[in-house]
Amino acid sequence: MKKIVLSLASVLAATAFAPEAAAIPAYARQTGMACTACHAQHFPILNGFGRAFKAGGYTMMGSQGKVEGEHLSIPDTLNMSMIVKLRYQDNNQASNDGALGKAATSQNKGEGQWQFFDEFALLIGGRIADNVGLFFEGQMLATAPLLGIARMPFVFDMGGAKLSLVPFLNDGGSAMVGYELSSGGVLRANRWSEHRDHTSAIQYNRNVEAATGFAFAAQNDMGFINLTKWAANFGPDGAAALSSNYVRIAATPTVGSWSMVVGGGKMSGSSYNAALGAEVVTDQTFFDLQAQGEVGGNELGVYAQHSKAPSDPVGRTSAYNSKNVTDRKAWTLGVDYTVIPHALSIGAAYRSADNGAASNVNGDDAWTVQAIYDLYQNVALHAVYSKSSGSAHTATTENELLTLMLEMAW
Repeated sequence: MKKIVLSLASVLAATAFAPEAAAIPAYARQTGMACTACHAQHFPILNGFGRAFKAGGYTMMGSQGKVEGEHLSIPDTLNMSMIVKLRYQDNNQASNDGALGKAATSQNKGEGQWQFFDEFALLIGGRIADNVGLFFEGQMLATAPLLGIARMPFVFDMGGAKLSLVPFLNDGGSAMVGYELSSGGVLRANRWSEHRDHTSAIQYNRNVEAATGFAFAAQNDMGFINLTKWAANFGPDGAAALSSNYVRIAATPTVGSWSMVVGGGKMSGSSYNAALGAEVVTDQTFFDLQAQGEVGGNELGVYAQHSKAPSDPVGRTSAYNSKNVTDRKAWTLGVDYTVIPHALSIGAAYRSADNGAASNVNGDDAWTVQAIYDLYQNVALHAVYSKSSGSAHTATTENELLTLMLEMAW
């Protein structure tokens, strides 16, 4: 373990002043802009321009050629990307090794787990028409379906505001996949730390993450409102009534030199999940704050969240409370500071939580530290360590987690 940590530190030191290069994922190809045009500090954190590009439905064009005609305007190239994550994870649990050092049928994190490829996704996205765009993510691994996430925003510019209708489905990410502009972890894919359930109170509650539905959103420079009708079900699994509700309101002001996202969300109702063959309760309330600015000439991100998912009185499966005995709730506070611009960021977070189990064994607190080094705008090294404590933890549960990860997108 010490050798691996030292090796990573050596790589960071040796590349501390590596030249910066422009990334070339799908949206970079379409706009002709580098990744840093839309992302603050490191991928996938969005800056103000990135939020505007997303709110506009991914339709903005740059230097790339277009095929145009009557009622037609599309890029002359289908813009695609790949994203790959190679991870090493280690925790404090007992090893699965068999007697006399023989390997067991599976290797767990307690003996150091190499995950090749933890994620290997095909991304397709961009302009379909003047006001219609696409985000598509398909897992290329044999154990996952090709279709993972699909979001197709129809955006209507009303002058001072944009109105959006976004049909969506996903196998992981919940109803937030329909419409979200924060990078604090409200949406699973837009999180500032790889250890999402340690650093995001909202992601901490995740249980059943499949979702299919329609998001209706209104957005301007001051904020956005999102009303979503959805089902806790992955669309291809079969038809389901959109009987769950999600209401999200957030302000996006600029306070001095700080760009803010401050708001809350309420999820309610229940819907059928085909994979479980059961009704799923979708109750959760959350509040969040994101502030992006500069301290000492370098970028700083501050993230705070509070979430609560009540237990279901009749024992139905809860989408956000896996224990479902008492209320599951958490608050998190995190900071992410850029030490070397466009290269090295360091972060820390604290979580105070009750995991929804019986009240005498539900304490689930954690602190996290991390370092992210961008070898290039589209190639990053992550080192993340989390330490958990509280009445929910015993000597045999996961109390520590170390993640070393190489992330690449092209």
